[in-house]
Amino acid sequence: MIKKIALFPGTFDPITVGHVNIIERALPIFDEIIVGIGHNSNKATLFPVEKRMAWIKDIFKDNPKVKADFYEGLTVKYCEQISAQFILRGIRNMADFDYEKNIAQMNKIIYPQAETIFLMCDPAYTPISSSVVRDLIRNGGDIKEFVPKEVVI
Repeated sequence: MIKKIALFPGTFDPITVGHVNIIERALPIFDEIIVGIGHNSNKATLFPVEKRMAWIKDIFKDNPKVKADFYEGLTVKYCEQISAQFILRGIRNMADFDYEKNIAQMNKIIYPQAETIFLMCDPAYTPISSSVVRDLIRNGGDIKEFVPKEVVI
């Protein structure tokens, strides 16, 4: 039987409760989920990749099905490298869907072996994004309800 491997790509700067919700809900679907911290040259990150990786490993330390890794370049090339047949994406709203749909279609053209799977976030997490959390951090806001307890700033 072929192991069902999903890549959940993102910058996770920082990882939020919304990200964790998507991963936890996807666990019954896949044999392994690799949380891939991708280098996006268009995004200025607030936290070093080592810190983001450590948070993810700490959050999922009791779940051997979840792994964290860092990659550069095309997501589909990384999928090929790790033999992932699925790309997991969380969707909060129609704007996310429109953006993600275009990327998914391009990925399918470049690497037809990987299927993109969209999971709608639970309604409670719709307003939460890493960029909103970063703005809160920069402006001294309280982030504790938006990030897992392992994310200590």
